[in-house]
Amino acid sequence: RQIAKGLRENVNFMWLSGGNRPDFRTINEFRGEKMKGVIEEVFTSVLELLVEEGYVKLENYFVDGSKVEANANRHKVVWAKSRAKYQARLREKVKELLKEIEAVNEAENEDYGDKDLGELGGGGEIDAEKLEQKIAELNQRLKEKPDDKKLAKAVKVMEKDYLPRQKRYEEQERKLAGRSSYSKTDEDATFFRMKEDRGAEKPLPRPAYNVQNGTEGQFVVGFSLHQRAGDTACLIPHLEGVKANLSAIARRKPEIIPQQDDHQPRCLPKNISADAGYGSEENYAYFEEHELGSYVKYNTFHREQQKHRKPALIRKAIFRTENLPYDAETDAFICPANRRLTYRGTRRERTENGYWTELRHYEATDCNACPLKPECTRAKENRHMRVSFRLRRYREQARNNLLSEQGRFLRVQRNIEVESVFGHIKHNMRFRRFNLRGLEKVKIEWGLVCIAHNMQKLAG
Repeated sequence: RQIAKGLRENVNFMWLSGGNRPDFRTINEFRGEKMKGVIEEVFTSVLELLVEEGYVKLENYFVDGSKVEANANRHKVVWAKSRAKYQARLREKVKELLKEIEAVNEAENEDYGDKDLGELGGGGEIDAEKLEQKIAELNQRLKEKPDDKKLAKAVKVMEKDYLPRQKRYEEQERKLAGRSSYSKTDEDATFFRMKEDRGAEKPLPRPAYNVQNGTEGQFVVGFSLHQRAGDTACLIPHLEGVKANLSAIARRKPEIIPQQDDHQPRCLPKNISADAGYGSEENYAYFEEHELGSYVKYNTFHREQQKHRKPALIRKAIFRTENLPYDAETDAFICPANRRLTYRGTRRERTENGYWTELRHYEATDCNACPLKPECTRAKENRHMRVSFRLRRYREQARNNLLSEQGRFLRVQRNIEVESVFGHIKHNMRFRRFNLRGLEKVKIEWGLVCIAHNMQKLAG
């Protein structure tokens, strides 16, 4: 409506539109429907112009995330934990009701024994399909015994109450798709704690999206939207999107994309700079695989660099896993009490993006007699540690990069780069809340915002 009003009243809008005055419904349909599947192409075209004119050199890529509130009611929410709790209660009610039926019906006991619904369904969890099968069985039995009022009442309760609730809980689980929550008014939005609410007496989570932006020269080079609160798992999907856009440019104009050593277009920026929220083994492995410069902090980087710390903190640091000496010959760590933590086995874990990490398990011996145990571990018995040597190697590489002259420059530059872009969008452009609903439409809206930012930056 504001755009439609501007087309009627603002001479700048009139000039841009060539005197056309589309209705606000037409504008909204164009933004929400016509741009589906096109926004990436339009954004890539603007990016192509920036690369061709030399504004973006694809050297240093600064990435960060920010939560942007969704157009949704903050009080209408489905929580994953609540859904699981209510579904568990429902299953218990179903089992109890069936047990009552079996106790009354001696003929059923002769055929099936005193099994509950889970066993009758072949084991496992009770779901809507098994519940429908059981209701069909009970309806058949009710035809044989039409005077059984207790059975008739039980069938009615299961059909009118339990089955619809079970279907609703399963549908909610499908919509959650592993998330902790979703909004009833925008089912793609997840509830997050927002920075804007810090310091509030009772801050409540708001429905929002996790927006990831990557910049160079304060131009937005890549953007992506995610439904997870943490930034760690968002980086690789984000970079894959950047790779796809740059590959599209390379196919049209390969001469404007920097080349690798093998004279092939380099479809990812040369160096990646990000804060500690992105410093995972999976992300470092991606940088290594694609030969990217890793200037990404990890969660203990700043703590390692603190030279002037209180004696209590220095004392505490000697017990941390990363500070324990390692004896490669015997494959053991040495604790501050000069005791050995020896290898006990290896465990593999899989991330939500499908990456497998290998964790080696180490255990100390006879910690109960150690005077340093209260400072070393909270375990009742011996201290246990799980160590990824691959992650230790990646962190050492990242540390060396971050402490180099180039690394120091990029750490300072990152504060000027991507955070300034988010500040411009949220403060100067006054874009703090999405107007559209649904992940696909919200992506269009944010893409248009990023294009507008780049055009403003280019014009300024």
